[in-house]
Amino acid sequence: MAERSDRSGRLDTPRDNRRQIVRRPAYDSDAFGVFAEQFARFMGTATFLIYMTLFVVAWVGWNALAPGDAQWDGYPFIFLTLMLSLQASYAAPLILLAQNRQEQRDKVVNEQDRQANARAHADMEFLAREVASLRMAVGEVATRDYVRGELRSLLSELDDRVEDVAHRVLDRRQGLSDDAEGGSATPHS
Repeated sequence: MAERSDRSGRLDTPRDNRRQIVRRPAYDSDAFGVFAEQFARFMGTATFLIYMTLFVVAWVGWNALAPGDAQWDGYPFIFLTLMLSLQASYAAPLILLAQNRQEQRDKVVNEQDRQANARAHADMEFLAREVASLRMAVGEVATRDYVRGELRSLLSELDDRVEDVAHRVLDRRQGLSDDAEGGSATPHS
């Protein structure tokens, strides 16, 4: 037995790892975070500043103007300073917690915005490729103006041919009538 107690005090011998389970107080971190955010929001309002100012003025006014035995915090107002220090010591971590939660939300929103921008960029690139392919396809397809121009040129060509044919027919008729008057039976070609 003496040997065992000697070994347990040595630094090169591990201790018995059997510890008693200590339960830590459980709290809902999300509910606490919501409370911290609400508290931080309230502290950042004009209402809080007005309430705090009224509290301090009432405290100082009572302790400065009340009869001596009714005052609970004399001139240096040590108790008021202690209360304000305690309030500040609790407010600062709560405000930091609220800022951390807001930062985490901002990170999530920024990541979602980045993903949405990436999707929009990919969609724009796809649409640009589609528009380019449509332009190329339209370049190969006859447009209304192109067809109209071709029809006009064909119509003009047909008009020219009809005029030529009409002139030839008239010339032939003229030639036949001249031959008929001159007695020649063979037409001019």
